[in-house]
Amino acid sequence: MAKFKKYDYNQMMMVPVALKDQLMEDTMEYAINEIVEEKIDLTSFLEKYNNDETGRPAYDPKILLKIILLAYSRGIIGSRRIEQLCRENIIFMALTCGLKPDHSTIAHFVSSMNKEVIKIFRDILLLCDGMELLGGTHFSLDGMKLPSNASKETSGTFKDLKKKKGKLEEKLKQVLHEHEKKDKEDDPPSSERGTKQIKRLERKIERIKRFLEEEEPKEGKRNKEIQSNITDNESAKMPTSHGVIQGYNSQALVDSKHQIIVHAEVFGNGQDHDNLVPMVEGAKDNMERIGRGSDYFEDKILSCDANYFNKENLKKCEVENLDAYIPDNKFRKRDERYKNQDRFKGGITPRKREERVETPRSQRFSLTDFIYDEKENVYICPNKKKLKQKTHRIHLGHIYYDLYRSKEADCHGCNLRLKCLSKKTVKQRHLLIPLDYDKNVSLIERMKHKIDSPEGKRKYSRRLAIVEPVFANIRCHKRLDRFTLRGKSKVNVQWVLYAMVHNIGKILHYGMA
Repeated sequence: MAKFKKYDYNQMMMVPVALKDQLMEDTMEYAINEIVEEKIDLTSFLEKYNNDETGRPAYDPKILLKIILLAYSRGIIGSRRIEQLCRENIIFMALTCGLKPDHSTIAHFVSSMNKEVIKIFRDILLLCDGMELLGGTHFSLDGMKLPSNASKETSGTFKDLKKKKGKLEEKLKQVLHEHEKKDKEDDPPSSERGTKQIKRLERKIERIKRFLEEEEPKEGKRNKEIQSNITDNESAKMPTSHGVIQGYNSQALVDSKHQIIVHAEVFGNGQDHDNLVPMVEGAKDNMERIGRGSDYFEDKILSCDANYFNKENLKKCEVENLDAYIPDNKFRKRDERYKNQDRFKGGITPRKREERVETPRSQRFSLTDFIYDEKENVYICPNKKKLKQKTHRIHLGHIYYDLYRSKEADCHGCNLRLKCLSKKTVKQRHLLIPLDYDKNVSLIERMKHKIDSPEGKRKYSRRLAIVEPVFANIRCHKRLDRFTLRGKSKVNVQWVLYAMVHNIGKILHYGMA
């Protein structure tokens, strides 16, 4: 007969565990413990506690911060899951020294530290600076769009929301009518399901009604109403490669040496071109607070993708003396390296491309090739022909233009026609001259020439290797695929905490080594 080893669930075991031995060197938990315990000032949290004489002892902010950073480094952001780890996982038990904070304590700590989180981020940035992890020569800016704890189905203009409220009220009347009809039957069925549906519709109607009474319509840049959201009105509906989401645009400014994030912030808009100015200002403030001075970014290289290309951003870079490399959205079409790729040929079929005679944009005359004669108020083309003013003060977008136009006869037999006109069928040259041309358009043209130069292509090509791995690390390795909170201030806390986790990882691999 087979023999098996005996076991008894009633027996007792004494397992000696040294908590500090569980935090092994060269691990993320060890780095987090050492940095939070020794290098970060958390005295700003003391103002929130008033239990020195009476009241229950609170959990130390250091303990809560340690377990949150470690959980985020493992892609765990749910407070209930973190609570479970503190009860079951030996590493989390070692960090808490056996304490077991519940999920409500953890969630409240995260959502209420919007003022303190930037101070902690700067302490870690100061530590990176002391370990010489900052290169301070080339910075890259980019962002990724992530959904928040908001429903895109509750988005819409006030007109849309009123219309939705009316539909729900009609639905409620219909359900009430059916409910009353069934109650009149001799043997009415159970009405529990119908009652729940009625209450659910009443809650939705009341929610929309309260929102319309308490909030104001949101205005966009062109003074047109944009969509609001009932669940999180600071978030925005954004198109992404994964479909349309309701969430936030998470921005990060990254140093090139070891990919340290020098500033991180979320914005409730899907367009990147509005975010360069506040990101540069936030990074300047961070570097000044750690003792680097307000002129830290002067003469430094800043590279961004084409989403950041606009007049305001170029002006900001010029004011801050930043050596910026921000391409326009057509710079690939001017690049000879991409001339054989169909995606940069403008969707022209091969047959039409052979029939179409067109000089590449980089070889055509630009505004800088036309000379302005102030006395006659005309522009003189490279072939010495005059372009007279036809229309004054045309409003296109945010800029007012003056229109200058040549004579058809002057352009018809011109030997420079192919270098001047965009197509063979165009009869005459038009010039749209902004009223602030010298300040704005020349800035845009200079950036185009700069990004098309060999040196500009070389420096801009570094952007991909500087900033994209940071988002790959946060989204793939740290598994941040959505925010669990609502409101810009709370969501910003989660994003900055993830930026801190990323920087601590760099300290672990490069600073401590």
